[in-house]
Amino acid sequence: MTRIAAVQMASGSSISGNLIEAERHIRLAAQAGARLVVLPENFALMPMRESDILSAREGDGEGRVQTFLAQQARAHSVWIVGGTIPMVATDPLRGRSACLLFSPAGERVARYDKIHLFDAQVSDARGSYLESAQVEPGSETVVVDTELGRIGMSVCYDLRFPELYRDLAGRGAELLVVPAAFTAVTGQAHWEVLLRARAVENLCYVIAAAQGGYHANGRETHGDSLICDPWGSILDRLPRGSGVIMASIDPAHQAQIRAHMPVLAHRRL
Repeated sequence: MTRIAAVQMASGSSISGNLIEAERHIRLAAQAGARLVVLPENFALMPMRESDILSAREGDGEGRVQTFLAQQARAHSVWIVGGTIPMVATDPLRGRSACLLFSPAGERVARYDKIHLFDAQVSDARGSYLESAQVEPGSETVVVDTELGRIGMSVCYDLRFPELYRDLAGRGAELLVVPAAFTAVTGQAHWEVLLRARAVENLCYVIAAAQGGYHANGRETHGDSLICDPWGSILDRLPRGSGVIMASIDPAHQAQIRAHMPVLAHRRL
């Protein structure tokens, strides 16, 4: 069995401060035996203004945050899912929300650009969200082979689109990672049920690393980072605050569930 971890943060507008906090959590997870560490969406920057994303954009394969992730993976000999960071887009007035996977050698082995963007009305203090104004959507789903299993990548609002996860499972995904920054309102209503549904539907482990708490920009995020097994059982969770959750993934357990309940082989549509 392999130990995996998800980090929960309440990131602010200081990239330096956020990276110090992320480093502390990565170190704690690695010291506890984690082989994979998943950081939340916006772990390096929760901007005061959405336009701050533009000034923080990094080029593909270069930049402060990408260098940090590579160094941390190498220093602690762990796989790291780098939540999301803002990266240069084809549209000069927007960025991409990129989720990056780094190997223990410090090499970037996968990049997923968030496909579904959060343009919605929410009954919280902010009321309206228009992520597409600052973020250009991606278009490609990503599954990557690792020594830990096949990892399918997703981000936050993607969680509401089961067809994305069915595509990942159809391509052999065994672990689904979900860095997120769900609002407090939508998270309380739907976060847990959606995560457990994605695990059950696709007979996958789900590792969801969330933002959780109050942020300097006025946002309140739900938290409740979760790790679910392929049966939908919650293996660990952190309702609020910053910290690390951990669990063991067992390929034999997953194989047994898939053999007894061969949902993926029974698809007709």
